[in-house]
Amino acid sequence: MKKPAIFVLSLLLFSFTSIRPGALTDKERKDAIDLLSKTEQGVFDAVKGLSDAQLKFKAAPDRWSVEECVKHIAMTEQALWQMTSGAMKETATAEKKAAVKSTDEQVIKMMEDRSHKVKTAPPLEPQNTPFKSLSEALESFKTNREKLIDHVKTTNDDMRSHVTTMSFASFDCYQMVLFIGAHSNRHTQQIDEVKADPNFPKN
Repeated sequence: MKKPAIFVLSLLLFSFTSIRPGALTDKERKDAIDLLSKTEQGVFDAVKGLSDAQLKFKAAPDRWSVEECVKHIAMTEQALWQMTSGAMKETATAEKKAAVKSTDEQVIKMMEDRSHKVKTAPPLEPQNTPFKSLSEALESFKTNREKLIDHVKTTNDDMRSHVTTMSFASFDCYQMVLFIGAHSNRHTQQIDEVKADPNFPKN
């Protein structure tokens, strides 16, 4: 009878030691992966089949075209994750964690709300990105989004205890993943606005 008992105890010990304290829950992983996957597909669906004229159409000189929206999405995808992964390397403190005031749902809602316009930083403006074409931007976006999804699937890091501080709010690093997914949706909505313009080319 001792051997089965020892075997069961070993399994229990392994299960506790193989999951680091603070690791994401199954629900958190699923929620983030679902959002990242859905919003990634949303970008590709929004530009599918568009002609060059449609991709470059601007409703006004100071408005972005569809292609410019995608360039911004791709560049911001890189920048936000660099910021987040950098925060993960810093020492977690109770003070920083206490500065996080938003719920996960509020982070997504805030970012997806197109009624509040925000001017982006110059390095993230479409004309300042390194992408020469829509295909280059989409390739970068897809590559970085797949890396992010894989990270969420596999990481055992305590993303809740590490915090990214922006000029307008602080978010824990898990919320930054949600922020990134919602950001691409924000600009997918912008693409839909461009396509809905009465002067948008028919083909």
